[in-house]
Amino acid sequence: MIITLVAGLVALVLSLLFGVVYIDFLRKKLYNQPVLEDAPQSHAKKSGTPTTGGVTIILAIIVASLIALPMEQVTTTQAFLILLTLFFFTLTGFQDDMQKISKHQNKGLSPRGKMFLLVTIALLPTLYMFMNGLTTVSFLDYSINLGWIYPLFTIFVITGASNAVNLTDGLDGLASSNCVVSFLGCAIISLCTGNADIAIICASAAGACLGFLYFNRHPAQVFMGDTGSLALGGLLGTVAVVGKFELFLLFLGIIFIIETLSVMIQVTSFKLTGKRVFKMSPIHHHFELLGWSEVKIVKVFTTVTLLVSASGIIIYLKSAGVI
Repeated sequence: MIITLVAGLVALVLSLLFGVVYIDFLRKKLYNQPVLEDAPQSHAKKSGTPTTGGVTIILAIIVASLIALPMEQVTTTQAFLILLTLFFFTLTGFQDDMQKISKHQNKGLSPRGKMFLLVTIALLPTLYMFMNGLTTVSFLDYSINLGWIYPLFTIFVITGASNAVNLTDGLDGLASSNCVVSFLGCAIISLCTGNADIAIICASAAGACLGFLYFNRHPAQVFMGDTGSLALGGLLGTVAVVGKFELFLLFLGIIFIIETLSVMIQVTSFKLTGKRVFKMSPIHHHFELLGWSEVKIVKVFTTVTLLVSASGIIIYLKSAGVI
């Protein structure tokens, strides 16, 4: 447990240090974030804010993990697989961001191209779990062996989580603050169930996101971009799959799920009826147009994640016989 805390603190400090240097670099190179044309008018002032700040988060996670894992003597295959998956998700997000920057518009990789890359990367942990026969999914006292269906399930979880965090990253500090809570929850579950290696990586992620929040809180000095959001979402899904608490992402990632559902509902409703359910989706924009400030939305959404995650952790630990 002590090494897990150390990993989180190291990642926090590294994220702050990397942030200072990297933001200065981004400003000099003018790697700025184009703003969506259909975003709320209040977002116009965000144009020109440096992006790809997720680089600092991922570097902090990887470095802190590589320091802490040997200290805890848990340099396992699954730990390196998780970090390798994180690295590839980061590369995909960075490529997407760089295309947006070069084109001077908020359109990077094509949706199909991006999804192809995400699915391909998700195959790494999926095949690892499948080849080791870890195809059983549990929730409370119920378990089911998905067998050959398991790869489809895990790819859905991992790519779904990646896209969900990406959709949530639309307000200053929204994705990063919720990631702090979600990864902290993953670390607690992993620690209590004997997965010290996964706990270290999750604690590192929580600490790195907390450090990044210093620069990303309103008004943001830097955006994490797809570099950060796709990678963090992919990491969240991967640790849940490898740690065998896949369905508990329903608790730990509640806001990410709500954000995704709001988009699905909005698109489906408009296509079928020509009417919109929300003023704008994802749902954080709906609350913006209702007059809520960015700070209020972030506080409320993060509080929801905290409360629901805490409930999920208690339920999980009770069902696992830990408490």
